[in-house]
Amino acid sequence: MDLPSNFRMLARYNQRMNTLLLNVCEHLTDEQLHQDTHAFFPSVMNHWNHVLFGDLIMLQRLVSNQIVQLDEKLQQSLPIATRIHDTFAEDMNSLKTLREKVDRIYIDMTQGFDSDTCSKIVRYTTTEGNTIEKNVAEFCQHIFNHQTHHRGQLTTLLSQFGLDYGCTDLPMVVPEGSNA
Repeated sequence: MDLPSNFRMLARYNQRMNTLLLNVCEHLTDEQLHQDTHAFFPSVMNHWNHVLFGDLIMLQRLVSNQIVQLDEKLQQSLPIATRIHDTFAEDMNSLKTLREKVDRIYIDMTQGFDSDTCSKIVRYTTTEGNTIEKNVAEFCQHIFNHQTHHRGQLTTLLSQFGLDYGCTDLPMVVPEGSNA
């Protein structure tokens, strides 16, 4: 499989898993969503907000490096991510709306990828002040891995609440693989 196809598949996987887990989270009360779970991030909502932080700050870096072009209205509708503990959504409705928007951007972004795109350089400064240069492929691998990692933590919390989130295996969630 080539890199552009891989990222298209990962974007679909992340979108579908986010939708699945958000639907499961709708079975939690507001109190449960904000309950201190003594996990890496204190609550279910804190986990979701951190995933959004990662996606938004990485998207900002892709836009500033002219890898992704967003129309002005869409770009202005997205919150600016600056700190690791930023809060973008306090409730499920606002979380779902923003999550769906960001997932759609990543789906659309990867549709335009080719091998030249994957080798372009992204330059940015981390939240700690370090300057980094990565090619788009390395950069996007981190985006999708970051989501998967934190969704793993989230599924542990959902299990502790007694919720069944089903299968998370990529071949089951994206049965069409990289061909779509």
